[in-house]
Amino acid sequence: MSSNDTLARLAAVIESRKAVNGGDPEKSYVARLLHKGPDGFLKKIGEEATEVVMAAKDLDHGGAPQDLVNEMADLWFHSLVALAHYNLSPEDVLKELARREGLGGLEEKALRKAQAREAGTE
Repeated sequence: MSSNDTLARLAAVIESRKAVNGGDPEKSYVARLLHKGPDGFLKKIGEEATEVVMAAKDLDHGGAPQDLVNEMADLWFHSLVALAHYNLSPEDVLKELARREGLGGLEEKALRKAQAREAGTE
């Protein structure tokens, strides 16, 4: 079983919790997050990102590696909810990561900056 399969299965469950698919905010945490709209799930992403940072810093001082894994899982999960809200999928993110593979980070950043300049968004 691949990681992509796990992400796809989780994304399918999240998709099934959308109101248009019968998701009930009274019975499902995901449906409740989606019902609250971006303010609800984006707040959770911010909280989880902070908890990831704290767990990583704790690792430098004897913290448990599993704490970082747990917090990262929470961050990824809530990020998947955001993707679903905007009708995107984990596959969209994986394709972007694949596109960037082999590009140096500085090279990729410079390319995005040049594209933004051309588009007049910078």
